[in-house]
Amino acid sequence: MSQLSTRLARLLNMVPYFLARPGISKEKAAAELGVSVAQLQSDLELLAVSGLPGYGPGDLIDLTFYDDRIYCYESAGVDRPLRLTSPEATAVLMALRALVDMPGIVDRRAARSAIAKIENAAGSAQAEPEATTGDNATADTVRDAVQQRRALAIDYYAASRDTSSHRTVDPIRVVLIANHSYLEAWCRESAGVRLFRFDRIDGAQLLDEPSAPPGPARQAETDTALFDADPSMPIATVRVAPSASWMFEYYPMRLLRELPDGWSEAAMTYASDEWLTRLLLGMGDDVQIEAPASLATRVRDAAVAALAAYQS
Repeated sequence: MSQLSTRLARLLNMVPYFLARPGISKEKAAAELGVSVAQLQSDLELLAVSGLPGYGPGDLIDLTFYDDRIYCYESAGVDRPLRLTSPEATAVLMALRALVDMPGIVDRRAARSAIAKIENAAGSAQAEPEATTGDNATADTVRDAVQQRRALAIDYYAASRDTSSHRTVDPIRVVLIANHSYLEAWCRESAGVRLFRFDRIDGAQLLDEPSAPPGPARQAETDTALFDADPSMPIATVRVAPSASWMFEYYPMRLLRELPDGWSEAAMTYASDEWLTRLLLGMGDDVQIEAPASLATRVRDAAVAALAAYQS
């Protein structure tokens, strides 16, 4: 999602960029836009078939880029200010306010500025206090590091190990996975790419050195295998104690709801009854199975048999 939105923003910015720089070379344009020449070529090919409904002559963005030089003759209105209808403005405002409350998804400062401008244009400007909490400041610092391509020092809480650590990282991008925003970065201590959940970054400090992840790490797609589950596998409904919340990072689990007692109800994908039975027996009282009933009976019978073996 983050990569798609980043590319869309880049494509929209390219049209006025090329209008202002007729005849720019592909190599120079790629360097200034922060992409490879191959990525630039792909973006140009997509722009060339984009435009207004109808998509006939005069409707499409008019670009030439077959030689080394790039020219833009017709913008198809992309460079003109957008006029929102009242329902459209309301929908945009609702979306922006929701995004402001989610750490790391957007730059809160830019979102609040956009909210103020839209409300002012609609004649309904309302003062919204600038949030100054530590969490917001940390998220802003992380986003600044990504945008400015600077190295970052962070204090991070790893729920899977219930430990905090200080790390120096080279930011790559911000990604959204399962309703949580993550900083994808090269961790110098681990010598590998890691995902750091925004709400578990306890502190962040910009460093006076550029972000320099290895080339393959920067160019690779975000690895979300940890969060993906095979839809063909069975799913169990379990209750998870607060002390076992680290399981959401380690196993293919989807939060269903937070319970009043602090526990969580989750859907968990598993490979076989035998595997999940062994896992739940090892978790003790921290994880309780609710469905399917046959699996709950299997786990209970295995627990009873284990206790009997100890007593004998």
